[in-house]
Parts: sequence; C-alpha cells; structure tokens
Amino acid sequence: MEDKLEQIAAGIYEKSYVVIDNFVDEIFRKALFDEQTDLLEKGKFRQAAIGTGDQKQIRTEIRSDEVLWMEPDNLSPLQAEYWNRVDEIRHMLNRRCFLGLRSFEGHFARYPIASFYKRHLDQFHQVPYREVTVILYVNDSWTEADEGALRMYLPQEDGGERVEDYLPLPGRLVVFLSGEIPHEVLPTQKERNSITGWLRTID
Repeated sequence: MEDKLEQIAAGIYEKSYVVIDNFVDEIFRKALFDEQTDLLEKGKFRQAAIGTGDQKQIRTEIRSDEVLWMEPDNLSPLQAEYWNRVDEIRHMLNRRCFLGLRSFEGHFARYPIASFYKRHLDQFHQVPYREVTVILYVNDSWTEADEGALRMYLPQEDGGERVEDYLPLPGRLVVFLSGEIPHEVLPTQKERNSITGWLRTID
C-alpha cells in the first residue's frame, strides 16, 4: 500500500494526475460493488444534479448518472474501510505535496446504459475547497466494447490539450487535481459503477 501511496503523490506532484490499477483487491472491490447493488435495489440512489445550494438542478442533457452520497457519521463497515484508505492518500498528499487537505466527501455513482457526464471541472466557484478528485471503479469486468471511458483533457505548455481515455476497469483508481483537469464520462454501453469523491481543504 505504501508503494501505491508514493506513486499517487508522485503523479500528482509531477503531472497533476495518476492512474493506479488494482488499488484494492478483488475481494474488497466485489464487496463494495455488492453493497452498491444492494443500496440501489433498495431505492437509495437519486438522479445526479449539477450545481449546489439554490443553483442545484437536474440536467440530464449534461449528466445522466445516479448517486448516493455517503454520510461520514453513518458509514457502513465497508464504506469506513474505504474512507480510511482515502485518508491515507490524504496524509501522503499533504506530506509530499503540501496541499492542506482536511476532509473527504464522496458518493456511490451508477451510470446506466447510455448515460454520460459532459465535460466539466470538479472545482468551481461554489466548491473552491475541492482540491483532489478520487475515483475508484467497483464494477465487474470491462472491455473496450463497453465504452464509458473517463476522458481527461490535460493542459499542455503550448496552451493546447492532450486527451487521454481511461476505461473503468475494476479496482482502478484515478486521482487528479480537481481545479486543473477538465474531464467527462463518455456514453457507456454497460452499467458503470464507482465511488467518486473529493479531498477538501475544509473540515
């Protein structure tokens, strides 16, 4: 685990993002997936919105996923274990990159077939405290034909962008600076499941 934490810190420091395959083992991933499926079947998920507060609204032409926010004071044992692993990332990033990260917020995310999330930034004027995006894919096996890649638009020194696509492979972790990397979720041909969250500079 320490090697993976070092790899995350190096990636964030050097290029503002990092992709780690097999961040969790298959047993833990499957348990998270089963818990998400159970919560979905119990009707706990809601259509995802954009914006916050008074400007919060459902815009399915922009994003069509469903989410269930985790409650920090009411985490299941599995959620608490994942929370602890993300906290290890937080400590490492503070130690190596001096980001001043103080807390985490996250939700289960489900993308039904044909759903997507158009290009956006995770840090904007209403949530300036979101510093680092952390995404863990918990769905089962994935192939190119399933599509649904995370597309990142990486700023280049000449002012242009380089595009990189990453499939939601089971157990894959993607970490990037929330205010620097625009990204989108391309339309998926298979149900796509993740835990998406943000390391923040507020408590």
